[in-house]
Amino acid sequence: MLTQDELKQQAAQAALDHVLPQLQPDSILGVGTGSTVDRFIDLLAPHRQEFRAAVSSSERSTRRLRAAGIEVLDLNDVAALALYVDGADEIDPQLNMVKGGGGALTREKIVASVADRFVCIVDESKLVERLGAFPLPIEVIPLAREAVARQVRQLGGQPRLREGFVTDNGNQILDVSGLNYGDPAEFEALLNNIPGVVCCGLFAISGAQVALVAGQDGVSRLELLD
Repeated sequence: MLTQDELKQQAAQAALDHVLPQLQPDSILGVGTGSTVDRFIDLLAPHRQEFRAAVSSSERSTRRLRAAGIEVLDLNDVAALALYVDGADEIDPQLNMVKGGGGALTREKIVASVADRFVCIVDESKLVERLGAFPLPIEVIPLAREAVARQVRQLGGQPRLREGFVTDNGNQILDVSGLNYGDPAEFEALLNNIPGVVCCGLFAISGAQVALVAGQDGVSRLELLD
C-alpha cells in the first residue's frame, strides 16, 4: 500500500513525463504551489537546460525553483505559457477544482489563465464525485472581510478566518464550509463578484484540461476533449 507521500511523488513523476516532451529550448513553464508541486520542481531540476525559464504562482515556489537553478520570470514579462502544472485540494471528473489550501489561489488563477493548458497533478484522495467537502478558500481584502463573510453566510456558507495567515498579496483568507456549488462555474462568478473578494478557490470557469491522478494501481489520466 503506497503512502500519500509516495502517491504525490508518483503524480509528480507523471507530470514530468507528460511535460518534458512538450518543452522546447525557448519554452516558459508555469509552475503552481503545494507539496506535490514541490516534488515536481525537484524532479524538474536536472532538466533545467531543456527549457528557458518558469513563471511561479507563489513566493514559496519561486524560492524552490531558484534553489534548483531554474530561472523565474515575472509574468508581466511573459506573453504566453504553453503549460501550467499545479495541484488541487479537490477535483471532480469534469476537472472543476477547489484550490487554495496553501493560500496561493489568486496567483495560481492568474498564471493558469495565461497558459494554453493546465495540467493538474493530484493523488487519488483529491478526486471526488462532487466538490464541496474541502472548505472553499476565498481571498479577501482585509477591510472587506466581515462584509464578505455576511454575504457568504447568506449563500449558506460558514466562513472562518484563516488565523495568522497573510497571502503573498497582503490579503486574508476566509475558509468557507457548507456551500452547495450547483453549477461550479456560475458559483465561481457569483463569489468573485462580491465586493472585497479578490479571488475564490473555485477553478471552474477555466479549469484544468488534463488531470494526472496517482492511485494504488498507478497514474490515471483524465482529459477534457477540445
